[in-house]
Amino acid sequence: MEHFKIGYVAKSHGLKGEVTIVLGPDCPDLESAKSIHVELGHQLVPHFIESISIKGVKAYVKLENIDTPEAAASLKGCSLFLPKKERPKLSRGEFYSDEVIGFEVTDAETGVLGEVSEVFESGPNRFLMIMRNGKEIMIPINGPFITDMNKSKKKISVELPEGFLEI
Repeated sequence: MEHFKIGYVAKSHGLKGEVTIVLGPDCPDLESAKSIHVELGHQLVPHFIESISIKGVKAYVKLENIDTPEAAASLKGCSLFLPKKERPKLSRGEFYSDEVIGFEVTDAETGVLGEVSEVFESGPNRFLMIMRNGKEIMIPINGPFITDMNKSKKKISVELPEGFLEI
């Protein structure tokens, strides 16, 4: 997929067709964004941004050709996306959640644990989700567990504490 999710439309806002959006953790600064893609059905439909006001994890956005509260309300719950090429580069060792899906995870003691099936977010915490022998393993991303990541080889090395896999 050439786009990445940045948030979703929470509700309509005001009388001129604005929407309130909730921004996800991977959302870059939208102040300079010219357009945004709205997922309608199973298609991404580009919309030009007329104005945007960001307040913490929420933003109030006026999209071109969305001019009534009813039109804005029809977008409630829709996911919002930007092209991946507009995503800022991260520092070494940092990654976006969708980048590591399919990476092989290897523990220093146990060996290969499996592939990352998803990155689960719970509040400020992110976890690598791995299926191993029919059991789901959640490895915290924040913390001492990840010792190395090689994006070109699609590999993540971890050092899990003794007994971690028995939990």
